Amino acid sequence: MDQLNNALSNLSGWPLLVIVGLLAFGECAAFIGLILPGETALLIGGALAATGRTNIAALVIIAAVCAVVGDSVGYEIGRRVGMPLRHSRLGRWVGEERWQRAERFIHRHGPSAVMLGRWVGVLRALVPALAGMTRMPYRRFLAFNVIGGVTWATAVILIGYVLGASWQKAQSYLGEASVGLAVAVVLAVVVRWLIVRRRKRRHDH
Repeated sequence: MDQLNNALSNLSGWPLLVIVGLLAFGECAAFIGLILPGETALLIGGALAATGRTNIAALVIIAAVCAVVGDSVGYEIGRRVGMPLRHSRLGRWVGEERWQRAERFIHRHGPSAVMLGRWVGVLRALVPALAGMTRMPYRRFLAFNVIGGVTWATAVILIGYVLGASWQKAQSYLGEASVGLAVAVVLAVVVRWLIVRRRKRRHDH
């Protein structure tokens, strides 16, 4: 993490945006999240944006788009070569325990696991591929992927932006708060859905 911090701290402007975006993309598209969490890169990027090293709005947009696209690539990898990948050298390195944990998470939560898993490091890297392996309909996957990717990227970057140099404290607490954040996201989505449904009923009447 110190090496990542030093590397990103030497960047500014577009180079910083590109590197943070690539890390957010690669976390799920290439299982980089099992080695180097994109979440940390977003925290550091937000902290650097607070010092004027890059534009906070551009950082949020690029990170969110890269996160969503990265998950979609992970989904396609799982759908096309899922089982051979799981039993390959890379899959064995990931570990059967991690695969099973992510698999149980998907079975328990269904499509919402795509959104909820975004807030947990190991699940963030594996759930998209498992969603593809289990043939989850892509449209349903994409809907929850967009919600999870946008809210995750925005929240993590803003936390880094607000805390600045204290971003490492946020990293230590973010894992503990992940469940609470996920619940908050789900509640927000449900409330929004109920409001829209109620307005539609009134309009129909």
